[in-house]
Amino acid sequence: MLAVSTFDSTKTDLVELLGNAKSGDAQLPDFQRGWVWDDDHIRDLIASVSRSFPIGTVMLLENGGDVAFRTRPLEGAEIDGRDPELLILDGQQRLTSLFQALVAGGPVRTRDAKRIEIERWYYLDVRKALDVAVDREDAVLSIPADRCVRSDFGRRVDLDLTTPDREFANFMFPLAHVFDHYQWAQGFREHHGHDPETSRIWDEFEREIVQRFRSYQLPVIRLHRQTPKEAVCLVFEKVNTGGVSLSVFELLTASFAAVASDGFELRDDWDRRRRRLHDQPVLRDVASTDFMQAVTLLATLAKRERHLDAGEPAERAPVVSCKRRDILRLTLDEYLAWAEPLTQGFQRAARFLHRERVFETKFLPYSTQLVPLAVTLTILGDRGNDSPQVRDRIARWYWCGVFGELYGSATETRFARDVPELLAYAADDAVVPSSISDANLAPDRLHTLRSRRSAAYKGIYVLLLREGARDFRTGETSTDQTYFDEAVDIHHVFPKKWCRERSPDPVPAARFDSIVNKTPLTARTNRAIGGRAPSEYLRGLRERDGIAETVEDANLRSHMIEVDALRADDFERFFEARQRALLLAIGQVMGKSLVAEAVTVVEPASYDELDADDA
Repeated sequence: MLAVSTFDSTKTDLVELLGNAKSGDAQLPDFQRGWVWDDDHIRDLIASVSRSFPIGTVMLLENGGDVAFRTRPLEGAEIDGRDPELLILDGQQRLTSLFQALVAGGPVRTRDAKRIEIERWYYLDVRKALDVAVDREDAVLSIPADRCVRSDFGRRVDLDLTTPDREFANFMFPLAHVFDHYQWAQGFREHHGHDPETSRIWDEFEREIVQRFRSYQLPVIRLHRQTPKEAVCLVFEKVNTGGVSLSVFELLTASFAAVASDGFELRDDWDRRRRRLHDQPVLRDVASTDFMQAVTLLATLAKRERHLDAGEPAERAPVVSCKRRDILRLTLDEYLAWAEPLTQGFQRAARFLHRERVFETKFLPYSTQLVPLAVTLTILGDRGNDSPQVRDRIARWYWCGVFGELYGSATETRFARDVPELLAYAADDAVVPSSISDANLAPDRLHTLRSRRSAAYKGIYVLLLREGARDFRTGETSTDQTYFDEAVDIHHVFPKKWCRERSPDPVPAARFDSIVNKTPLTARTNRAIGGRAPSEYLRGLRERDGIAETVEDANLRSHMIEVDALRADDFERFFEARQRALLLAIGQVMGKSLVAEAVTVVEPASYDELDADDA
């Protein structure tokens, strides 16, 4: 079978490309960012074209076919609303810069080196452009919008180009006339009285400089209209020279707008939903791509169920998926059907996480796990939080994902598997999801959890809050209000300073900085602890705050701390006992049995490897 090419490559005259932009035959797909090049970049680009230097390849896409995007003209182009024949995928910055400087007919809106917005006309100094001893960039002049160059805080005019005669007199050629220069050239000759030497200079400038613009060609890759949408997204990311990757959300924004009869704006819709979601601190990292993944899971799940209900064999029914190609195939009708139920599903996910004592994104073990959780709670509705049996099954799945550390990579595949399995598990606890059966936590993993970047590290911190850890000083457990009002965070039980200075044997940093020696405490309590031995800071808390020893015992045990070991400043006994207690608690929420084993702990090469925490 013959291979079918999806593109052609050729060379196209610059004047033709800019002419297509002026007429509207070439436009931008609406997912393209705005034009951002600054004054220095524009001058360098003009200098390169004037010397026939390459400025890169332009990629165009034939409009129509599977690819239907809302479009917009290049900045500065005034068109009559026609549909374009070509979409500019790569080369926007270069083509827009050249279009505004050479064709648009007005001052170019750009920025200076300090990113201050300015307007500029671009000129070539005729004599400098012909001088081989002068860098071409120095011959390209950026002139303010009023065509006057001033100094002395604007009091003195150093160069006045406000009329053609003043341009002629100063040998300053306006690049806005580079493609229709004949009338300007005639005026130039007449202004100088057809002086032979001046005419010779102009003739050389026209031949060596102006003609380079008129004959300049760019390499062009032209994608056929049959190119699928997901390929357009991938190609754009590979060739995009702007340094900002394209998300599927931006592609969908353009494609939805192209088919919506009422001018539906995906960005505006998402902004409204984002504000609703971000009202919850635990949802503040939910991004547009997360939301679109979740919508796609819901849409493909519904599609599969319709085929199964119609009697189609499971192996032939559409699969549940949220990979890029599936998101790009999402229709506007599917989005509109699921966007509001999903928004409520994310809000139910926040309620579920609050119950599990996850209050903010900083200690959300996996933000990615929010996607299947929200999708599941969208389908289950309030039953996911209100039914104790269903809630407990979801919680088991959730904690297995956290402590099994299952959501660090290949998340799209896991999402697609988790959602139908979790829905089945919610209805029947005999149907155990693979994320539960696959999950495992090796006991020695506790020793290596030293940074809050780790999901399992965050998970243990949250688990302690969930199990009712009371502050050493106040005796309060964490609710939404107390958590934020008291600035609860994770801190050392045996302080770093004491561990490092213990005589005669300092505690190894790899041991005292592990999660086994950390626990949630308020900022004020942590300051009261300082760097003192536990026996000292506990006595100080009892004396200063009038805490009864029996109350203190209960507070410490709520952190899974062996009280006698802590009061005796016995780090090793405390460490081994707490490790066992943590493993038991983790095993309970995972529904598994975890057995502590003897572990050899290796001291890190430097303290830079450890997370910065309290003293």
